[in-house]
This record gives sequence, structure tokens and C-alpha cells, in this order.
Amino acid sequence: MKQIFTNAKILQVGAEDPQDGYVITNGDHIAAVGEQDQSGNAHVIDCQGNILAPGIIDLGVFAIDKPAFHFGGITRAALMPDQSPVLDLPAMIKHNASEGKPDLWSHPLAAATKGLFGLELAEIGLMKQAGAKAVATGRQWIADSGTMLKLLHYCKSLEMPVIVHSEDNGLTANAVATAGETATRLGLAGAPACAEALSVARDIALIRESGARVHFRQTTTGQSLDLIRSAKQEGLPVTCGITPAHLFLSDIAISEFRTFAKMSPPLRSEADRQACLAAIGDGTIDVISSGHDPRGPEDKRLPFAEAESGMAGAETLLALSLNLVRDNIIHLGRLFELLSTNPGKILGVKAGQITPFYEADLILFDPDAPWQVDTQKMAASAGNSPFDKLPVQGRVSAIYKGGKAL
Repeated sequence: MKQIFTNAKILQVGAEDPQDGYVITNGDHIAAVGEQDQSGNAHVIDCQGNILAPGIIDLGVFAIDKPAFHFGGITRAALMPDQSPVLDLPAMIKHNASEGKPDLWSHPLAAATKGLFGLELAEIGLMKQAGAKAVATGRQWIADSGTMLKLLHYCKSLEMPVIVHSEDNGLTANAVATAGETATRLGLAGAPACAEALSVARDIALIRESGARVHFRQTTTGQSLDLIRSAKQEGLPVTCGITPAHLFLSDIAISEFRTFAKMSPPLRSEADRQACLAAIGDGTIDVISSGHDPRGPEDKRLPFAEAESGMAGAETLLALSLNLVRDNIIHLGRLFELLSTNPGKILGVKAGQITPFYEADLILFDPDAPWQVDTQKMAASAGNSPFDKLPVQGRVSAIYKGGKAL
């Protein structure tokens, strides 16, 4: 069915601000942008002056959580291989790719190694045939450099990007926080922030050797970002991402042993947080994702050292990220490159842009609509958010998957 979205402020790639216009969809694809179809046989959708943007593509979630994704405007999610069982077989890729359909695209990421143990490469070629768009190391860093180089060479030959976790586990073993004043005051085992930079430096050296495309899923320290900035200037095929938690919280948030603020990687110093904001502003960071990892009280209501890491981030991803626009760090168009366009490019899918022939995955939202984060009322399967009771602005009013209203 042909549809026309009218009275919309359209957010297109390359534009700083949304522009008045029309979007025409035909079936599950975008047919035209900016001009009204005069055929008279299309269904008209009045957007009532709201912003029409590409659906968010959440790169690296740990659970498919449709209610939370729909609340947050997420139309596609790349599922991390850290599942039970691990996504290290073609059958697991096929099974998880069907999860959420037809109103959500799930893109399961192939485990880089069998069982995610970092020792033996998984059946990556067969998993690509089964539908995997990328390979991921999961929550762990592959410590063996020989195994990592073998992985990068293999993925280069398959033209698959590798999504890596960056923490040298020789330094982070048994640590639950970033070493510093807060960890010392609380008596928590801490690892130096340079554990991230060491792993990034090693992987950049192997990227230079192999030519493989690598996405550093979470880069949270100034040292790491300096290394990635230099690698980009060198022309290496690297990208990097971050979550709103690491942009807007420092390690002070774990004071009073707040387990909802326990993350992986852990929250960093205020200096590193400011370095991350600067990297958003100068274009070093390519992706903002939620790191959605809903955890119930059995995982979070524990002593800090025993509690699991992670937060339910899907519902707050857009609202928190809009603060970057309000603080004049980036413009709205750039924000949706970080949320939608760049993740789509990394996965190699024709989505994340309001462009003809791309998937008609669209959201309508009001950037000024106020609401309050409430962990007791979240749509997620568990409400473990460190932003509980925070007043925010920006709410999705409608979501369209393949042109179909959800």
C-alpha cells in the first residue's frame, strides 16, 4: 500500500535540522522524499508537525525486548552472542533472527569463538550464510593475539565487520569498578582505565596487519579515543561506539554501592567522561547504542561485587541522547547518524536513512515532550536503570516498521 506522510519535519542524512516536506512509502520501502504524490490513491498520514526520523538501529543489545524497543523508537537491534546457548552455530543465528518478527528486525551477531571462550574460531562462514551481519567477541576481549589475528584475517576474507569488547582481562580480572578515588573510598576492587586503551592499541595493530573492519563497541576513556582518532587519520577501517550511561555518568554514580550503575566497562572518571563528550563533538565516536541488558532483582539486588553489570537502556536511549543536541554538542541530524545511519552502515542493511529505496522504518517523535524515567513502570523486562526518577524530554509517538504502524 502506498502511504504519504504529510505535515512532517523530515530528518534526512546530511541535514542539520529537519525540513518540512513529504515522505512517500510504497509497500515496505521509501519511494520518494520531499514531494507530494498527486495520484490520489495513497493513504495519508498526518504527522501533526512532529519530527519524522529513521528508526533507531541499536547496535549491540543483550536481549530482544520488543515493548522497550517500541517505546524507544528502535526498529532494528543487533543481538550480542552472549545468550544461552551462545550464538556460535548457524541454527542459533536462524532461530534468533526470527525473534521479534514481523514488527522488529533482530540481527543476531555471530560469536567470534566457540562458546565465546576466546580459544577456537566458531563456524563464522556458515553463520554468515545463516544471516549473521557481523561477528562479535561478546562481553570478553580475545586475549590471545594469534587467535585475534586469525579472526580478523578470516572476517576480512568474508567481508564481515568484527565488533569487539575492549578490556585487557589481565588487568580487569576480579575488578568491579575503575581504579580511582571512588573505588578506593568504597573498598571495591578496581582496574586501571588503561586496561581499555591497552586492548584497543593491540587490536589497532592487528587491524593494520589484517585490513579487517572493526567496531569498538564501547570506548569510554580519553586514551582509547586518542588511539582511535589516530587510527582514523591513518585511514584504518575502524569505528567506535558508546552508551548514554558513559556520556552522562561518571564513577561517582556508584557511590552508596548503587548496583544499577554497575556497567561493563565500568563507569569512568569525570575527565574521561568529558573526553567522551568531546569525541562525540569532533566525530571520533560513530555510534550511540543502549547496551540494553535488562536485569531483575535476583541479579541487581546484591552486594556490589556480586551484582551483574548492565542496564535497561532501550527506553531512555533517544531521550538521553537528545541532551547532546540541547547542550549544542551536535545537531539533530548528526544525532541520527549516530543512532541510525552509522549502525545501518556497519551492519550492511538498507535502513537508518530516509532515502528512496531504503526500508520504510520510521519514527515520529516530539523532542520536547517531557516524561520521567521510572524503573517501576518501564516497558522493559526489567527496569535496572541508573537514571531512575530523572526528568527527560523526547518521546516517540508512532513507529512504522516496513511502512506498517506498530
